[in-house]
Amino acid sequence: MFARGIWLCVATTMLVAGGACGTDPMQPTEPSFGADPDQTITSDSGNLTIEVRYSPYPPAIGTDASQLTVRDASGAQLTGLTVGVVPWMPAHGHGTSVDPTVTETAPGTFLATPLYLFMPGSWELRMTISGTVDDTAKAAFEIP
Repeated sequence: MFARGIWLCVATTMLVAGGACGTDPMQPTEPSFGADPDQTITSDSGNLTIEVRYSPYPPAIGTDASQLTVRDASGAQLTGLTVGVVPWMPAHGHGTSVDPTVTETAPGTFLATPLYLFMPGSWELRMTISGTVDDTAKAAFEIP
């Protein structure tokens, strides 16, 4: 009885404290992006260039993130835009059950998270851009 009580105390302490390693598996980790874009795409109108970075790279099944840098024809980053992102599987005709939040983290740079990519296959990030410009774009990628 005493040994079982000690075990219960140790197990409870580990759960409450976040485990023996000191990390809390319920806390999301900050996405990390490379300096160079993973993709550079042109908007549907041809007026914008969007640098796309993924975390992790390459994108994988699970909860991912994307960093989007929006530039005009002269290469200047555009700030104050509203950017929407929808992860989409064109071959299946569906998206995901989780809508990403897109936040401007620096002038002209936007973070889209979470990207809930729940199955392998061909995916697109369908983007809508509005504000001083109105445009759309798609970044295609594969999850093995």
